[in-house]
Amino acid sequence: MHRFQQSMMKSLFVPIIPGAIIVILLFFLEYFQFELVEKFLLFAAFVIVPLVILLLKYDEKSTHLQTIYTAIKWFQFPAALLALSSVMSSNDWGLEGTAIPGILSLGWLLLTLLLCLYGIANISIHKGKIAEIAIGAGLVYFFIGGIWFTLYQYQWTLFQANPATHALSSVHFHFSSAIVPIFIGMLGRIMTKKSWYPWVVAIDIIGPVLIAIGMIFSKPIEYIGVTLFACNIAIYTTYLLTYLKRNPLYRKAAVFLVVSCLAFYTIVVVSMFYPLLKRKFDLTILDFIPIYGALHAFGFVLCGLIGWIYLLDSLKRKNHYHILDERNDNLTIGRFI
Repeated sequence: MHRFQQSMMKSLFVPIIPGAIIVILLFFLEYFQFELVEKFLLFAAFVIVPLVILLLKYDEKSTHLQTIYTAIKWFQFPAALLALSSVMSSNDWGLEGTAIPGILSLGWLLLTLLLCLYGIANISIHKGKIAEIAIGAGLVYFFIGGIWFTLYQYQWTLFQANPATHALSSVHFHFSSAIVPIFIGMLGRIMTKKSWYPWVVAIDIIGPVLIAIGMIFSKPIEYIGVTLFACNIAIYTTYLLTYLKRNPLYRKAAVFLVVSCLAFYTIVVVSMFYPLLKRKFDLTILDFIPIYGALHAFGFVLCGLIGWIYLLDSLKRKNHYHILDERNDNLTIGRFI
């Protein structure tokens, strides 16, 4: 039984191995002359979204949800390859300025649309449960990120924002906007319900929209959105660390989730000391973007998703063995009756 459990844990992340290998090559091979923002977008396509799909595996699914989920699971990797082809066509194949990069990006747009439909269906099926609203909102935000990616690849201007802003907006919606509501929704599934939780979810849904609007139209609105969003993440990480301390059984999950929380706190500390570091070492915001990006994408998001998958898998197996034990007890009692 112990060997079976080990093989099950090892096989959890097999689906993301091909995408992870591709991402490693994208980041470290000089052949891929991509912008950093494009590398992070492809990291989302090949690793982050597949991990979200693994996370959704543990949902209770109706027939409609199962159909959408199956389509998402099988179309994700081809869609990610189309996204890679889209970026390569505009960087390496000399097709920038043509419609080809935009056309190739439509595959990823369709995948994010399927995630959006899954999120809406999930909210509808669970009849407005707060945690499911948060998870559904995160999945809807993937679609908004897909729209921004397509706009970027077509090099279209929207709301007087240039294509570079579209790329940043796409990264924003593929990472923070989509992932944080999913994390908070997962927390809502396992936590004792609190009166403040609906407010956290509401701010979590509104915050990304304020940030996106602020990036295009108004810096003060962006600052308000970022502040609200950061406070929400602080509440989430604090409660999660408390939960893990009270439930020390989930060791693998705890390692990744604690690293995820620490990555967020590190981002906060670096942000607080940014003005001092900028003056002392003659640094610019461009020097800090890779640091922020790595801490957020690889620390907070990646480790957080892996931790939640381990946690949900542990809870599922725990419930499964509990049911088996109850059945065995009933059979034993039945033999004596």
